[in-house]
Amino acid sequence: MKKNKISKNWVNKQRRDIYVRQSKVDGYRARSAYKLIEIDEKFKIFKGGISVVDIGAAPGSWSQYASKIVKSGKIISIDLKKMEEIKNTIQIEGDFTEVNIQNKIKSYLNKGSDVVMSDMAVNTTGIKNIDSIQTGELCKESMIFSKEVIKKQGFFISKIFMGGSFNEIIELGKKIFKDVKVFKPKSSRKDSKESFIICKYFILKLLFKHRYENSTYRHMVTKSPCFLMSIP
Repeated sequence: MKKNKISKNWVNKQRRDIYVRQSKVDGYRARSAYKLIEIDEKFKIFKGGISVVDIGAAPGSWSQYASKIVKSGKIISIDLKKMEEIKNTIQIEGDFTEVNIQNKIKSYLNKGSDVVMSDMAVNTTGIKNIDSIQTGELCKESMIFSKEVIKKQGFFISKIFMGGSFNEIIELGKKIFKDVKVFKPKSSRKDSKESFIICKYFILKLLFKHRYENSTYRHMVTKSPCFLMSIP
């Protein structure tokens, strides 16, 4: 009974959501597209002809937006789930945390990537601190991978939650990139602790040995009023 009530509340919430309605008009597969649009408008990330790696891409709204801008460039979309085809994208189905999948991504990048972006999050347990920490581990994995493929002037973008490993992720970003900011789009839900870390100017090739106790993750999208925080 409780589960049915939660499901009904979620459906009602979706119906009232202006970004859900707008995504149907604009042809995006999820409302998360508007978060990336806001990020791009603020930080001027995407342009024609660049290379983009989209980690945790399903259902594909971030890749859809990138495809509209990049056009003749290259977009590599990775997810555990199989996605419907998106124009100008190379799709890889598999677990991003596995070395063979990361090597497959690299094989498509002859001259590196201009953008590495991740909207990955674990399936929620309902325990917010644990969810934050586990999603933070995915962010760190993506960031560590980015240093192996990203160009010097490139951007790294990732979902990040307040609390948990937030400060640890910021410190890691400052070791790898010159410019690190945290941004919360207006299209992010008000009741979500989600923000996005935006990093630019790759400064150092660090030798990390990074291991996860749990290598299997599942991706889902959540997200929330707008603030920009510069990290000194």
